[in-house]
Amino acid sequence: MKLSDIIQKIIPFGYTYLVVLGIMKESIYYYQVGINILKYSNIMDILISPIADLTSTPLLLIAVIILISLFLLIGLYISKNLHKDRIKAKVNSKKPLADITEEEVKTYYSKVFIGMIAVNLLCFFVGIGWGEGSKVAKKISNNELTYNYKMTFGDDQTKEIYLIGSNSSNYFYVEKGNKNITISPVGSIKSLEITKNKRLNK
Repeated sequence: MKLSDIIQKIIPFGYTYLVVLGIMKESIYYYQVGINILKYSNIMDILISPIADLTSTPLLLIAVIILISLFLLIGLYISKNLHKDRIKAKVNSKKPLADITEEEVKTYYSKVFIGMIAVNLLCFFVGIGWGEGSKVAKKISNNELTYNYKMTFGDDQTKEIYLIGSNSSNYFYVEKGNKNITISPVGSIKSLEITKNKRLNK
C-alpha cells in the first residue's frame, strides 16, 4: 500500500481522535475549577477543539510536529530497509525471517507507529489539561490571580477579571475581589480589553 493511500485512510480517524482528545483536555481543565464544559459547548466548539488547542498552546503544537516528524523519519528508514533481517525480526512472526514479506513488515510497523502516536498524543493532551487546570484552581484558591483583562458589559459596566477560558457561547472568568467563577454569555459582553499582554508588555 502506498504512503498516500495510508495517509488518506488515517486522516479521518486521526481527526476524530484529536476531537476526542480535545474534549478530554477541556473537560479535565474545566473540571478542576468546577465547570462541566460540555454543558456550555455546542457542536462547533467540539469540532474545532483540536485546532484551537494546537494553535493556542505552542508547546503542544511543537510537540505534535516533532512527534510526527520523528515517526516519519523512522518510517522512512524502515521502508528503505524492509528486506533486512533486523527489521523483520521485530515483526514477531512465527515464520522464518526469509518468508516474511515486505507487506507484512509495513503492516506491523504501521500499527506500531499509529499506536505510539496515539498514546503520546493522549499523554500530551491529558497532561496539559491536568497541569493547566490544576494551576488555575490553585491560584483561585490562594488569591494569586493576575487580573489581565477588563470586561465591559452591554450596560457599559467594566470589571477587572481573570479569564479562565471561553468558547463560542460563553466566557468563564473570576472577577477581582471575588473567588467565585462567573459564566457570561458572549452576547452580553460589549468588549474585552487585554490590560497585561505577556507578548507586548515585557
